Amino acid sequence: MKGIIFNLLEEVVTEHLGADTWDKLLAAAELDGAFTSLGNYPDEHLFKLVAAASAALGKQPTEIVRWFGAKAMPLLARKYPPLFSRHTSARAFILTLNNIIHPEVRKLYPGADVPDFDFDTSSPEVLVMNYRSKRKLCALAEGLSEGAAEHFGEAVAILHPQCMHRGDACCRLELSFTRKNKA
Repeated sequence: MKGIIFNLLEEVVTEHLGADTWDKLLAAAELDGAFTSLGNYPDEHLFKLVAAASAALGKQPTEIVRWFGAKAMPLLARKYPPLFSRHTSARAFILTLNNIIHPEVRKLYPGADVPDFDFDTSSPEVLVMNYRSKRKLCALAEGLSEGAAEHFGEAVAILHPQCMHRGDACCRLELSFTRKNKA
């Protein structure tokens, strides 16, 4: 796994829970925390950090990963504004994952192993996103979808009727976006 994921996790934890919490998670996971954005690290390092956060915060690992995805999106928008500025909705943004965003990720971070998505756009109300990855981080895809919705002033309802964690070949996420009312 590319170090950029660990860098994002550190930024999210530090921003929302404090630098002391990040240091405690590293200690509990028995990791030194010296992650460079271009470095490659075992997936197990992320899973150890998630387990440490789960134990420390009393939340399920999937809740931790989903929270991380949602909170990482504003950081990504600040770091890579061109990927966001050409879109006016979360749906339009998400539909660029395979053709624009992941190729850019591979340019910036050579060797990045990104998940594969395919989409069913036949319904204007529901975007069906099929997710495949050996890492099975579908909770991250959910969180990133929530973060994208928030970024574009929307709410998202997510159904997850198929999941690799339940033995399915891929995860099927059904995303329904609605505009938030401005107060």
